[in-house]
Amino acid sequence: MSFSKLGLRTVALGYLALLLVAPVAMIFYRTFEHGLAPVWEAITEPNAIHAFWLSIEIVAIAVPLNTIFGIGMALLLERGRFRGKVLLGLLVDLPFAISPVVVGLALVLVYGKTGWFGGWLTEHGIQVIFSVPGIVIATAVVSLPFVARETTPVLRELGTDAEQAAATLGASTWQTFWKITLPAIRWGVVYGVVLTTARALGEFGAVSVVSGRIEGQTQTLPLYVQGQFENFDITGAYAAAVVLALLALGTLLAMNILTRRTRGRTTV
Repeated sequence: MSFSKLGLRTVALGYLALLLVAPVAMIFYRTFEHGLAPVWEAITEPNAIHAFWLSIEIVAIAVPLNTIFGIGMALLLERGRFRGKVLLGLLVDLPFAISPVVVGLALVLVYGKTGWFGGWLTEHGIQVIFSVPGIVIATAVVSLPFVARETTPVLRELGTDAEQAAATLGASTWQTFWKITLPAIRWGVVYGVVLTTARALGEFGAVSVVSGRIEGQTQTLPLYVQGQFENFDITGAYAAAVVLALLALGTLLAMNILTRRTRGRTTV
C-alpha cells in the first residue's frame, strides 16, 4: 500500500472516529459507568416506557406510508411522461432542504386551532397538533424522500425492456408490477426503508414543535432524552439515548442479515 493511500485511509478513519465513534462510545461509557441497576431503573420508568412505545408506534405508521408513497412516486418520476415532473421531483426533495423545525411550524399553521383546517378539525372533534396524528404527519414529512430517492436510480438502471415484454405477453399493469418491477427494485426499497426508519426514530425538530412534549402522552424517545437532560437526570438521558442507538443499530443489522440471506437464495 502506498504512503498516499495509507495517509488518506488514516485521515478518513480519524475523521469518523472524531465525529462519530468517540461521541457514541462516550455515551455508552457514561451510561454504564455506575453499573446496570441505575440504567435499568431509568429505562423502566413509566414515562420512558411510554416514550419508547410511542416512538415504535410512530415508526410503524410512518414507515409503511412512506414506503408505499415512495414506490409510487419513484414509478411516477421515472416512468411517467407529463409536464411538471421536474417540479414534482423538487417537491419530493423539499424535506431535505427545509429545517425540520420549519416543517413543524408549517404543520401548526395548517392543522393548529387557528390554522387553515384547524377550525373544521376542532368542530369535528379531531385534534392533530399536540397529539399522535400530528407527530405521525411530522415524522412522515421529514422522512418522505428516502424510499423514492433510493428506488428511482434502480428503476432507471432496470429500464423498461422486461416490463414491455410482460405487457406484450398479456400481463396487466398490476401483474407486471408484482412479478417484474417490485422484485427488481426490492434492494432500493429495502435501503430506503432503512433510512426512513432511522430518520423516523431519531426525528426531533418537527416533532418537538407539533407534539407539545407532554410527558406520558406526546413525548417520543428523542424528546424524552432532551427532557431528562434538561431536568438534570443524566443517567435517564444517557440510558434513553443508548436505547435509541441500539434501535438504529438493530434496524441496520436486521436489514443487512435479510439482504444477505435473500441474495444467497437468489444466487443458489
